[in-house]
Parts: sequence; C-alpha cells; structure tokens
Amino acid sequence: MSADNIEKLYQNYGILADAKDDITKHEQEYLEILAAVKGSDKEKRLASQFIAKFFNSFPNLTDQAIEAQFDLCEDDDVAIRKQAIKDLPAMCKNNKEHTTRIADILAQLLQSEDVTEINVVTNSLVTILKNDPKGTLTGLFSQIHQSTDSEVPNEIVRERCIKFLATKVKQLGRDVIDKDAEDLIIAEGKKILQDSVAEEFEHIMDLLTWSRLGKTPAGKKEMTQLIAALAFTPDDWHPEDPEYVDRLIQCTQHAIPLFTAQVDSTQFVNIFCDHVLLRWNDIATTGGGTDLKLEILKTFAELTEHCGEIENAQDKINIVYDVLMNYLPEAPVENEEENVVKEGDSKPDDTKSTTAPSLQFSHVECALFALHSLCRKAPETLGADTARLKSLRLRLQYTARLTQGYIKKLKEVTQSKKGEDANTEENKLKIVALKTTSNINTLIRDIFRTPPSFKSKVQLSFQTKKVEKEITPSNDTDDKEKQSSGSKRHRPITFDNGEKKELPEKRTRSGDRNLKMYTPPSGKYSSRLNNSGRFSGPNSGRGRGGYGKRDSWNNGAPFRRRY
Repeated sequence: MSADNIEKLYQNYGILADAKDDITKHEQEYLEILAAVKGSDKEKRLASQFIAKFFNSFPNLTDQAIEAQFDLCEDDDVAIRKQAIKDLPAMCKNNKEHTTRIADILAQLLQSEDVTEINVVTNSLVTILKNDPKGTLTGLFSQIHQSTDSEVPNEIVRERCIKFLATKVKQLGRDVIDKDAEDLIIAEGKKILQDSVAEEFEHIMDLLTWSRLGKTPAGKKEMTQLIAALAFTPDDWHPEDPEYVDRLIQCTQHAIPLFTAQVDSTQFVNIFCDHVLLRWNDIATTGGGTDLKLEILKTFAELTEHCGEIENAQDKINIVYDVLMNYLPEAPVENEEENVVKEGDSKPDDTKSTTAPSLQFSHVECALFALHSLCRKAPETLGADTARLKSLRLRLQYTARLTQGYIKKLKEVTQSKKGEDANTEENKLKIVALKTTSNINTLIRDIFRTPPSFKSKVQLSFQTKKVEKEITPSNDTDDKEKQSSGSKRHRPITFDNGEKKELPEKRTRSGDRNLKMYTPPSGKYSSRLNNSGRFSGPNSGRGRGGYGKRDSWNNGAPFRRRY
C-alpha cells in the first residue's frame, strides 16, 4: 500500500469538498479518484465513498464513475464489495435516470453466497426502491427475464429477485408503491406467471392479490382466468402423472379465495367435470405421500360453492354422481347383514376379520357436498332418473347408519376431554372427524326429502383452521346443524333394519389418514409452465444456473450489461 496514494486521495477529496460551485473545474481530481479502484484495498474503500460523494458534480464522467463503482462490486474482498454496494444508492438519489441500471446490478449481486453481503444488497435495493419505485422495479424485472432468457440462465438471481419483490413490496406498501409502480408489477407479474415454478407462482400470486387486481371483482376475475390457463390445458392433460395433477391442485387452490358472489367459479367447475372427474380412474392416486384424489375432491368441493349457472347440468351432475358412488359402500343384503363385523370389533392391523366397508369419510364428504352444491343449481336433475336416485339412496341409507355410529362415539370421546387433553392433536383430529361425519348426515337428509331438497348449508370440515376452534368438545353436533341449516332442528335419520356401528377408541390407520386436514405442498414440483401456459413435464424448463468464482458469476455470462 502506498501512503502517498492514500494521502493523494485525501487531498483530492479536500479539493473537491472545498470547491463548491467551482467543482466542475476539478475534473482531474475526480478522475484520479476513479483510477483508485485499481489500487490497494484501502484505496478502493476510500474510492467507493468518494465516487458516490461527488458523483452528481461530474455529469460528463457518469458512465466512468458507474463502471468504476461496479468494478468494486465485483472485487475479491467481501468488505470492499459491501462498501461499494452500500454506496451505490447515493449515485441515483438525485439522478433517477440511473436507477434502473443500478437496480439491475444489485439484482445480480443477490446471488452472493455471503449472507451479510446479501443483507447489504437487500438494504440498498430497498433504499432505491423507496426513492424511485418504478425505476427500481424495471431493473429487477429486467434481470428476472434476462436470468431466464439468456444462453446461460441464472436461476438463483431469478428466484431471489422474485422473493425480494414478494416480501419488500408489500412491506413498503402504497405509501411507496405508487400507481405507475403498481401497473408495472401487474404487467410484469402476468409475464412471469407464464414461466414459473411452484414457489415463484405463489410469490407472484401474492403480489397480484395485494395489487388492485385483488381488490375488485373485475380484477379477481382476470386473475382466475390467468390461473385457469396455467392450471390446465386440455391438449396437455395427463392425469396419470402426479406432476400434472399436483399443478392443477396448487393452481386452483390459489384461485379459490378469489371467488365471490360476483366472481363465480364456473370455468373451473367445467374443467373439473369435463376433463378431471370424467377420467377419475386414470388419475394418479398418490404423489409425494399425498392422496391426490382426495385433494382433487377437496378442491372441487370448494369450487362448487361459488359455481354460477352451468350448461349441461345433467351431464355434470351425472359425472359427480359416478365419482361419489365409488366411495359409498353397497348396503349388505338382509341375509348377509348378520355377518357384518361391527366397526368396534375391528383392529387397525386386522385384515382378515372384517367384512365391514372401509368408508372413506373425507372422500364422501367432498363428493357429496359437490353433488349437493351442483344440484342446488338444477334441483330437478337428481330426481329425474328414478333408478339412479334409488341406487344412491340405498347406499346413502347404509352410509348414514354407519356415520351415526361414528358421530355417537366421537361425541362421547371429545366431550369427555377437558383442559390440555382437549387441545391434543389426537382430539383435534376427532373434532374434525365429528364435523366430517355430521356434514355427511346433514347432506344425506336433504337427498331423502321428497322431492330431494338442497337447502342445507354446511362448512366443509377442512375448509379453514377455524373449524377446530369453532367445534369444541362441548358443542352439540345437532346444534351445529341447526345453525347451518336454519332455525329448525332436524331429527336424525333412523332406520329399522340393522345395528348402528360405533367408532372404536382408536381409529384405524386408513380412517385417520382420510380425516387429516390437508396442508398444500409448497414448491414440491419442479415442473415448468411455458409461455403457452402448458405444463412441460418434470424434466423440462429452465436449467439451474450456478455461480462459482467472483470473476464468473453467471457461468461465463457477463456479470453486467453495458449501457
């Protein structure tokens, strides 16, 4: 390190600081400061501060000054890089025409392996975002697109830019994000959705929902249409592939909160009926340990709540009817009924001693709820075919008898729990099971009316986390049904033939699995949605760009673009 060089830098600083209105006459001193970026470590740290300090005073040297500062951002010494990154915002504070360029560089610096450096980059991005929202967002979005479209994609830059936007934009709020910036977020967010992976999709959807699109019926409708295009393409639907099924589920679940009385879900209901449920036997059963068919039924059940008027209602109701019949047990004939083993006698691991049906309550609740909701749109449809209605009622009658036994036992178990015992995971699961079976009974009652009625309202057992809090052990299920169905208390369905089945103290494994609340997977699939909105399969799409040495940030791609 040359002491003379350090002293010269301080002298130049003093000259420029004292020059005031005559500072432009001292261009040579500023050029010597710019040249110091090639000097020792101490010279570089001083140069970084001095370049930013006097940047506004030498408009003729703008490009040279920015390039010199960028050189410091690429330095091998992390301390020098952090100093240069910290000083960057000052260079566009009063010169917004440089914001986009600086934001672009800061975006690339997010790929650092050093956590403290990333924090400095993030703070600098927030600073320029507050000063010039639109310019900063333009730079970030430019880098997101370039990271994907370049010959050597840099996935890390893209992912971290999107994550930055998803977290910081909403934190800063509308005091910072003005209308022009919001317009840009909406326009660019739509583009990113066309080529997004699961986590990116969630981040961008959160941003769009936060924007004005998520505040008006017209905006929500536009968002649901975008999601529908990404979720499903008729010519590219492979129900046997868990990746395709998972994409449909995750995308649709982001659309569900957008549906209201003004924004109907009919488009999605049509997709599910005409393409998904119609090929029920072809659908992959599991993916990543998840029962995909159950998740489809849960998603579809929620969709039907906000369905508008549907065309070809008979066909769609028949499709849902057929799916439901897959999960309703056939009623035993009278001379065989005495051989049916009671549920209470079965053991979780005993596969030989039971001929009782394995009733999948969660599947039944969802399919029955969906049928009930669609029939509300065309009440006469279900009763039009007396043979189908009779077959359905026979199975529902037997199902109701089984569920009543479960309800009785679940009430006994949950109402006996007090204090901490009432808050155990096992008891919460039983509370959800009670809600599930009670919903089934309520819906069955409507179908047994003459003619079938579809006026009862129930809340799906899995729909919100509030369910567990609302259904406490002291609640009476009939009271819940009274609240959901009107002021009139319904008498429970009773049957003259056969014994009621009761729930054993310990649920079977299959029962526990069917009644667990679902947590949607996050970022599980690596699939890509290309520019046509089509799913390209698990092994296609953008490659994962990496980075190694400091002089090769993008695996050979240029670190920064020259303006």
